[in-house]
Amino acid sequence: MDIEGFVRHALKQDDEITVLNSLKDKILEYKDIDPEQAFKMASAVIEEVKHTMEIEFHPDEFLRELIEYPKADVAMGQIGVGSRGAGDFFVHRKIADIVSSAHTKAFITPEAQDDGGVVKKSVGSNDIYVTTAVDGIHSRLSEYPFLGGFHVARAALRDVCVMGADPVAVISDLHLADDGDVGKLFDFTAGVCAVSELVNVPLVAGSTLRVGGDMVLGDRLVSAVGAIGISEYPPTARKRAEVGDVILLTEGSGGGTITTTAIYHGMFDVVKETMDISFIKASEAIFNAGLLPKVHAMTDVTNGGLRGDAHEISDTTGLGLTFYHEKIMEMINPKVLQMLEELDIDPLGVSVDSLMIIAPEEVGEDVKKAISSADVAISEIGYVDDSGKAKLLKDGVEEEIKPLFREAAYTKIKKIVGDTTPEDFDLMRRKVEKAAINAINKKDKVVRAINNK
Repeated sequence: MDIEGFVRHALKQDDEITVLNSLKDKILEYKDIDPEQAFKMASAVIEEVKHTMEIEFHPDEFLRELIEYPKADVAMGQIGVGSRGAGDFFVHRKIADIVSSAHTKAFITPEAQDDGGVVKKSVGSNDIYVTTAVDGIHSRLSEYPFLGGFHVARAALRDVCVMGADPVAVISDLHLADDGDVGKLFDFTAGVCAVSELVNVPLVAGSTLRVGGDMVLGDRLVSAVGAIGISEYPPTARKRAEVGDVILLTEGSGGGTITTTAIYHGMFDVVKETMDISFIKASEAIFNAGLLPKVHAMTDVTNGGLRGDAHEISDTTGLGLTFYHEKIMEMINPKVLQMLEELDIDPLGVSVDSLMIIAPEEVGEDVKKAISSADVAISEIGYVDDSGKAKLLKDGVEEEIKPLFREAAYTKIKKIVGDTTPEDFDLMRRKVEKAAINAINKKDKVVRAINNK
């Protein structure tokens, strides 16, 4: 529970004594302490929050602007941030706009909406491409730290691999709320290190803090893992796809999303299916066979499932992609697919953690041989065309592949929230866009002020 957020909200509706008593009771729900101590804590929080609320009356306009943030009046859940659908993709594009406004140079920037970012560095007469990626733990795996650490580490390494880089290091950022058991830190780190050991990529640095410091009660775990990779070749970014390329897909057994689905539906045996490193083995097979320079693009089927990835690739390149439904289904782990079908979850709308490769037809055959030799299943599932849209061929019928407002609902609470596009989505987009522009203007103003000191 965010007690600072509670106080900020409550003081706008109730008198201070009512808020004080209510907060004291909430603190006692979480902490086994003396009521007098809880009262002192509640009083301190209220006093601190009241001081922060005075900033809006400060005479220094620049200071007020520095402290305040540009409000969009659109909540994360409303527009679906983190839900890997149309709303989430839109917000990420606005974040990319802010990054681009900094006028710093990178070989692959967030504008490309790719799996990782890339900078190009010249070392002597050679060019080196440095790829970085970061992923956050699945929010529903807070109670299962090892699984959370394992899958987020694998996800970060995956994002580096699909950019054609050889992963060389992993970093970790770990936040546990005030009442969390320290054992969660160790279990999470062990999960990260299990992947680190399996793929021989060291965990080299990290940070460990409390979620919200003293202001958040409970034992919620939030964290992120980053990966760094290097390559002598230009990255296998989505924008390199060409008309006539074939689309290949490795078998996917899922990661954090599939694990969450299995746990919260009581289908625990499926969790074991997700515990592998076949994705990284497939990437290494391409690298070791010397095929990387010949592959046009690679991506992982994660954000919003194949629906999301197909849309992003088509949107980035302006090209079309045609997929064979039956071939895709064959590349989903049978136990995972059975679970998705039993729960009426769209297999094309969730992260199944397959490796998708786009390459010239003649190169595709060599890729299939290399990956098969690594004991990873792979199949040709489609091709790139000039239609400008993503399409699915199912039972002889062609349909356009579009991302939903949110990824396919894979827990009961997600089904209740729904995945239909809100009627006011266009209004929300305009509000979000305005907030992003205001953030850029604020950044520019602060940079100017510092430079003119």
